[in-house]
Amino acid sequence: MSEVSRLRWRCRRGTKELDFLLERFVSRRYDALDEDGRRAFEQLLDQEDDALADWLLTGASEPTDGSLRDIVRRVRDGV
Repeated sequence: MSEVSRLRWRCRRGTKELDFLLERFVSRRYDALDEDGRRAFEQLLDQEDDALADWLLTGASEPTDGSLRDIVRRVRDGV
């Protein structure tokens, strides 16, 4: 399984909104990320769905970790 295929599988969170944002980011922006950005995206996918929804959908909060905060902003702004 290719890296992008594996990531697309990991982007399936069970909510249409999160699935859409994450999968679209992988399709459109992932290839342009440097190694740090790719690691941050993998770390983002390790987070709980509730945190992802707060960060990506509602904007109610942002991660305290700087690299996670940057990738959250990229995902939100890149779609």
